[in-house]
Amino acid sequence: MRSVTIQEAKTQLSALLRLVESGEEVEIRRGAAPIARLVPTDARRAFAELRGAFESAEPAPPPEVWEPDPEDAILFGLADSDD
Repeated sequence: MRSVTIQEAKTQLSALLRLVESGEEVEIRRGAAPIARLVPTDARRAFAELRGAFESAEPAPPPEVWEPDPEDAILFGLADSDD
C-alpha cells in the first residue's frame, strides 16, 4: 500500500486515483499519523474480502408446536387470566 501526505494527495490526486482503480490502496497521512485510506469501491472486491469470513449454518428446524408466552396468550384472548 502506498502512503502519502495530505499535500502529496492534493497534488497527485489523479495519479493516486488511477492506482486505486487498478486495485491498490493508498493511505493518506498527516505527518506520520494515518488519517484516511483510498480504496477501490468495486463491490466484487469487497465481497471477495468478506468471503469465508462468516460460516454458513443450517437453520434450526421449526418446533413441532408453537406455544405462545402465557402473558401474550392472555393479551390476545387465547387464555384466561388467573386474576
